[in-house]
Amino acid sequence: MSYSSDIKEELSNYNNWKNKELLEAEFLGYILTGNAVSNCDKIEFITENEYNIERFFKILFNLQIEYEPGSKGKCFLAKINSDEVHKIFSRFIDIKKDEIIRTIIRGAFLGAGSITEPEKNYHLEINFGDRKNAEYVLNLSKNYEIEFKIIEGVQKFILYLKEGEQISKFLACIGANRAVLKFEDVRIFKEMKNNVNRIVNCETANLNKTIDASILQIEDIKFIQSKRKFEDLQPELKEVAILRLENPEASLKEIGSMLKEPVGKSGINHRMKKIRDIAEELRK
Repeated sequence: MSYSSDIKEELSNYNNWKNKELLEAEFLGYILTGNAVSNCDKIEFITENEYNIERFFKILFNLQIEYEPGSKGKCFLAKINSDEVHKIFSRFIDIKKDEIIRTIIRGAFLGAGSITEPEKNYHLEINFGDRKNAEYVLNLSKNYEIEFKIIEGVQKFILYLKEGEQISKFLACIGANRAVLKFEDVRIFKEMKNNVNRIVNCETANLNKTIDASILQIEDIKFIQSKRKFEDLQPELKEVAILRLENPEASLKEIGSMLKEPVGKSGINHRMKKIRDIAEELRK
């Protein structure tokens, strides 16, 4: 079962059957989406998700709204008289109750929402057939600092979220508590993995820089040896040169700590520069 289906299964078990106002709000959410289509004096709600249609039928039953069940291919179908829908719409013109707002948003997600597997990427969307309906749900969501983006497709409008924190807020808003826990577990794991990768990449880059610098330093030292000038080096330069040849992978800081009288990274860097200058002079 997909993560999206898991969420809808969880939400389909939401128990608000004794509260008519909440049932009407959830029904409204379903009907706002692109899966509800007007056809003459009927409104058809269509979905492939069995959890959706089972809960939708149960909402209609508890609200005592007559409907005709049916199917289209692999999709489930419910036909409702338009008059019944308009009556409910008229009761939700000015919404201020927090629970009502959350329930409408939940209904919209159940009606035509989907979310990708969080292990792959972060993407949640809800489809609408009408821009006004999409903007209506978008504005309701702003009450919870959920900032949907909207794009226009072919005869549809899509609200979507692509940020992990925003999706987590949305799932919490609609009451998908089990889904939030799973989503946050995945988020934490992915962030830890990304942090480890960044650290490894940084350390690898630093190691590569150290190795590249070491190769050049060793080339300079060996060139000085080839010109029989190594014994002419000052004692402190000769000591550093010998340590570099013996420890090609060591950092400047590590080389400094190996000296009889240890010095810091900048001191070793200064001595290596002197060796470099001597080698360059000999190359002329």
